[in-house]
Amino acid sequence: MKFDLEKLKQEAQNKSKENKAFLTRLRKKKPRDLDDQTHQLHHDVFEYTDCLACANCCKSISPIIIDRDIDRMARHLKMKPSAFIDQYLELDDDGDYVYRTSPCPFLMPDNYCMIYEVRPRACREYPHTDRKRFFQITNLTYRNTFVCPAVLDVVEKLKSIYDK
Repeated sequence: MKFDLEKLKQEAQNKSKENKAFLTRLRKKKPRDLDDQTHQLHHDVFEYTDCLACANCCKSISPIIIDRDIDRMARHLKMKPSAFIDQYLELDDDGDYVYRTSPCPFLMPDNYCMIYEVRPRACREYPHTDRKRFFQITNLTYRNTFVCPAVLDVVEKLKSIYDK
């Protein structure tokens, strides 16, 4: 299945205000079963979502890269951590390391990751829809609706559960 980035952007934009308001209410409400519901929806959505057909996250946003990630990736690439930082990373406005370029320098033309086994923790956890205490990341989830079709689907399904 070919991924349609323009369709995602349009759909996310069309639902932008509604999704922001919903996720704000959800954060305040903190439903007891939110994590269970979100984890189940994450599992369901990823039954039909093909990340390799999309890879929009790798093409458009950078993960925050922590020291442990730097050490692991540098070792894998047989580089010194300082050389890895110089070649691939920069500090963002918050003082976090992020990739210097976009798309990700390790994204291959077939959307596979060249360093998948040692990819940053943030990449392994993305799109965070199976995280505990989901209510704490509703702002991040809102931003991710513009990047990841799976996140947009999870939010839509959450609305059908909690906005009755």
